[in-house]
Amino acid sequence: MADVWIHKYAPSSSSEVVGQNKAIEEMKAFIQDFSKQKKKSMILYGDSGSGKTSSVYAVAHELELEVIEVNASDFRTKDLINERLGKALGQMSLFAKSKVVLVDEVDGMSGTKDRGGIPAIVALIKDTKFPIFITANDPWDKKFSALRKEAEMTEFRTLSYISITNLLKHICKEEEVSYDEDDLKTIARRCGGDARAAINDLQMVLGTKKVLEKNDLLALSERDQQDSITNALMKVFKTTDPEVAITAFDNIPEDVNEVFLWVAHNLPREYKKPEDLVRAYDAISRADVFQGRIRRRQHWRYLVYVYALLSAGVATAKDEKYKGFTSYEQTKRILMLWQAKMKYEKRNSISEKIAEKTHTSKKRVIQDVLPFFKEMYKSMDRSAVDDDLELSKEEIAWLVK
Repeated sequence: MADVWIHKYAPSSSSEVVGQNKAIEEMKAFIQDFSKQKKKSMILYGDSGSGKTSSVYAVAHELELEVIEVNASDFRTKDLINERLGKALGQMSLFAKSKVVLVDEVDGMSGTKDRGGIPAIVALIKDTKFPIFITANDPWDKKFSALRKEAEMTEFRTLSYISITNLLKHICKEEEVSYDEDDLKTIARRCGGDARAAINDLQMVLGTKKVLEKNDLLALSERDQQDSITNALMKVFKTTDPEVAITAFDNIPEDVNEVFLWVAHNLPREYKKPEDLVRAYDAISRADVFQGRIRRRQHWRYLVYVYALLSAGVATAKDEKYKGFTSYEQTKRILMLWQAKMKYEKRNSISEKIAEKTHTSKKRVIQDVLPFFKEMYKSMDRSAVDDDLELSKEEIAWLVK
């Protein structure tokens, strides 16, 4: 499996962090004067891909500190927080180093009292002997009000496309990739300030090639206000948290049939354990059952179950996250099968309508009537027939083809 470039080219010192000089200085000052700080934690907030998590590791490495990371979206309940984070805060550091604690992706936590995760973090902050960094995209949600009272606030600004372009140029140089600078700028502009997404896009379109061509950029989708399908798949395939995964397909342009194709085709590219694949395909098959009910009965309220099974159902089918980079792609083969299935369903739909009018079975219509009806239909006055059978435009197109 190929090296993941977002890990391979993660900054190892604060000087390598792109475009966040002010935030870096605030982080260093917080660590170095920790014993004098009234607040024992710092919330690092800003857009995805702005460098929050990588900055913690870069600063810690530079100051020779160990990083103990807890992903808040994986450990949300009071008991889990106390067990995982409390243990991290209570243990001495390895190799006699001091340490910092990173609570990553706090946005994935629930603010409801019954879960108690956020109050548990607040309680641990008050007693900590080590600096705690907390990352968030939107810390201003009211569920984080108690957390904000116990933390310094440091903003990570949205990265400019120029900064991201320079980062991509550095990676291309290291990977010996030939490129046109305008193409790198296109990737940088499309990522909306998300350096991680830009690096993933570059690695995805290149694959194993050493030349970036303009045609490669056709594989990328605009991210202005919509998530790309590849990012949506990463939300599903790279997490075991249903609350993170279930929003994956909320803001993508593809319709539900295309989502089926993307998920089904890329699933075996990501999941390697047979038992994970079995559970994931079971979730997809159950989603298809609900999709069939929608087509037959027009019960669109089932659509929420379809998306829940394709996202959270597939995400929780695996025992743990798979490491490494996977390039997701759309399959033409499944698309052809799906198109054939749609044609088959049009035949069935027309046959059902004829069977109802002629008081016979659908099977008899398909075998004995439809082949002759289709030929007659092409040369007859069709308006009365169309109205009587209530044929849709798609069914008419199938008959005259």
